[in-house]
Amino acid sequence: MGNPIAALPVVSDLVEDDYVRSLLGGTIATLGVLALLALLFPASVAGDLADIVFSRSTAASTARLAAPIVLAGLGGIFAEKSGVINIGLEGLLIISAFTSVYVASIVGVGTAVLGVPAIWVGLLGGVVASTLLAGVFGVVCIEFEADQIIAGLAVWLIALGLAPFASTVFFGGVNTPNLGARVSWEYSAVMVAVATLASWWTLYRTAFGTHLRAAGENPRALDTVGVSVSRVRYAGVLLSGVLSGVGGSALALSIGQFVGSGQTMVQGKGFIAIVAYLFGNYNPLGTLGAGILFAGLDATQIRLQQLGYAIPDTLVQTIPYVVVVLVLALVGRTRIPAAAGEHYETEE
Repeated sequence: MGNPIAALPVVSDLVEDDYVRSLLGGTIATLGVLALLALLFPASVAGDLADIVFSRSTAASTARLAAPIVLAGLGGIFAEKSGVINIGLEGLLIISAFTSVYVASIVGVGTAVLGVPAIWVGLLGGVVASTLLAGVFGVVCIEFEADQIIAGLAVWLIALGLAPFASTVFFGGVNTPNLGARVSWEYSAVMVAVATLASWWTLYRTAFGTHLRAAGENPRALDTVGVSVSRVRYAGVLLSGVLSGVGGSALALSIGQFVGSGQTMVQGKGFIAIVAYLFGNYNPLGTLGAGILFAGLDATQIRLQQLGYAIPDTLVQTIPYVVVVLVLALVGRTRIPAAAGEHYETEE
């Protein structure tokens, strides 16, 4: 009898890669058309738009804004591929953003711990906080079989209230003082690139990746070959905490402070991260492309407003959701893991 995991109905790497190539190819073609129009009509809207899109400042803004989207999206892939739907990514980003700034301020900018600068100690603190919160979410969903959607919303709401409250207690206001030091956008870009490649390799080139995908597609088959479904799912959820922690910390430390007013400085990026990995068909490379696209649109509209083009930011913020609805309706390539959201009890 063959290995039941090998027969799982998982979309092959080739099909997913073709899908990703189509998305990336369309984006590149659009940029090419924009560049051509800018050359032909430099004094037009296309010319202004091209100047913004291909500028260094826009690249820097895009890298900063894409980090939480892509990294949280990668974390969401690991959780959902294992069978646990984690819509609490927004909360993980918020809690890590605040904790990273708090820890860095406690250590003191300009000092180091065991040779590690305070800013990076802060990032580690944010990752730890996010991972712990993800662990609590995992216990509630896996051990106590709570509704995953409700639990995810609870994570978001807890973080949305807790982070500004903690900021008020420790700093006297929902917005923390600026640290005076920050993580540059180049570091954010490197972290995103490394995390994307490492995630792709882990998912498609390791035994753990096979087990993870099996837990989300056919947990009974995984249980049959003696691998604990619960342990694999815990690992997927904890990885979502680690990656979201890096994303939230990178966002806050890129400007050197935590902003807790309104929806906090995260501003829905955790939910856009969910849209990004759906748009990318649960593929890390597709999630990277979607995250850069959505962050680039946000960065571009900010610059367009500075030039006098009255484009409401709320309109731009709806684009990711509209795009993914169109992709789901017209392209139909996004395929949710078969056992996502379903509880599983190990058979004795």
